Amino acid sequence: MTTPDPGVYISTAQMYQEVRDLAQTVGRIESKVDNFLDEAKDIRSDVHDHEIRIRTLERARWPLPTIGVLAGVGGAVTGALALFAR
Repeated sequence: MTTPDPGVYISTAQMYQEVRDLAQTVGRIESKVDNFLDEAKDIRSDVHDHEIRIRTLERARWPLPTIGVLAGVGGAVTGALALFAR
């Protein structure tokens, strides 16, 4: 006759409690992941809004260098005319 291995005995009640604890832990993790995904959606919305604002500012700014170049050319032409008009 062989003797049983004197290992650790885990009752079914202990196993059931561990499974319930694990299910609760997974539920908490799922809740945190859902919150994270909601925040990520808000961040994506904010980034899109900022992108639109930046594009609007860039479009409104492009005439300034052109106006500067035209004023410079106009000043040079006026100076040349004044020089040659003498």
